[in-house]
Amino acid sequence: MRLYWASFFVFAATLSAAPVALRCGKLLDVRTGGEQANAVILVADGKITRVGLAAEVTIPAGATVVDLSADTCLPGLMDVHDHLTSEPSMEGYKALGVSVPRETVIGVKNARITLRAGFTTVRNLGADGYSDVAVRDGIQAGEIEGPRLIVSGPPLSITGGHCDNDLLAPEYHARAEGVADGPWAARAKVREVIKYGADVIKVCASGGVMSKGDQVGTPQYSLEELTAIVEEAHKLGRKVAAHAHGTQSIKDSIRAGIDSVEHASLIDDEGIRLAKEHGTFLVYDIYNDDFIMQEGAKVGMLPESIEKERALGKLQRAGFQHAYQAGCKLAFGTDGGVYPHGDNWKQFNTMVEFGMKPIEAIRTATLNAAELLGISKEAGSIEPGFRADVIAVDGDPLQDVLKLGNVKFVMKQGVVYRKD
Repeated sequence: MRLYWASFFVFAATLSAAPVALRCGKLLDVRTGGEQANAVILVADGKITRVGLAAEVTIPAGATVVDLSADTCLPGLMDVHDHLTSEPSMEGYKALGVSVPRETVIGVKNARITLRAGFTTVRNLGADGYSDVAVRDGIQAGEIEGPRLIVSGPPLSITGGHCDNDLLAPEYHARAEGVADGPWAARAKVREVIKYGADVIKVCASGGVMSKGDQVGTPQYSLEELTAIVEEAHKLGRKVAAHAHGTQSIKDSIRAGIDSVEHASLIDDEGIRLAKEHGTFLVYDIYNDDFIMQEGAKVGMLPESIEKERALGKLQRAGFQHAYQAGCKLAFGTDGGVYPHGDNWKQFNTMVEFGMKPIEAIRTATLNAAELLGISKEAGSIEPGFRADVIAVDGDPLQDVLKLGNVKFVMKQGVVYRKD
């Protein structure tokens, strides 16, 4: 019955031309960090039209009123590093038995889970067979439920690199879709993935944890290759995200003009300085270390990957603290798919544990994420003219950031997808 009414609410909200009024017990202003009690948000045609105290806002006749008076309202959250078409159980050799159509179905399931967890915008960085493009298009067409997706399709990799995972014997001649060696081949690959629907370019600049046979800190793409990739992507209106754990790869990526460095585990003082000078965003997935160490072996992750994470996790968290204290730009990205989807919110607590205030952690998933994604004039805050991406949680996340796991209400662009 509950699922039926949830579906009905989406259907009714989609069809209704009437404005919507959200009555919030508290409203979190992510810009100031302040909270307003007894606030009202007016929504029409997918956008916020007015925000203010209940006593000062006139609710239009015929408006649908949603009572959130026991909850805290805040902007829809954003995760800028996710893998919706993947699951923790698909790591290692188990991944070889998963087809692209199956990945797409998994992506449909996880898109709905992630939206209902309060994440209304997600950047999906890496998917086989353009499965993430298919999920994005299905969401845009209104055929399936999910967050607003910004997708990369297959990530670019050197031969045998982190994103050309070497799990099969040589006689199978396995080669990932995104493999491109040398500057001109890399440029051609950028053009190819854009041709087939990529909104953003993902490049694997260094070794990684979940791949077999490489070392986490080892540079893979050269500075010359990274520069060619960035030039081509920017020319074609796409941003670039670089998977880079290693110290040299982080610095090469920044010098090449990369828009965001993912993981950034082994960043040094020079890398911190370069990130600040270039305004490069750093995206730290510091929660999933807990899942890998506690559950990795149970779900079939490679022993080699678990040992890499054992050596890397504390160093990455120290790098996060260093970057935060130095004032680097930080955006919220979790590497979802390494841990179960829907648990994205757990990273907020890890960020607070390692130095951030709750409001600062929330800003990484709202204002900062919107800036990185190039949508800061239309999303990331609750204010007139912005997209009506609003969530409500039971409790006050400024007092206890774990309350972000208590999502009771989700609206994306004026449509209600969850109302408990």
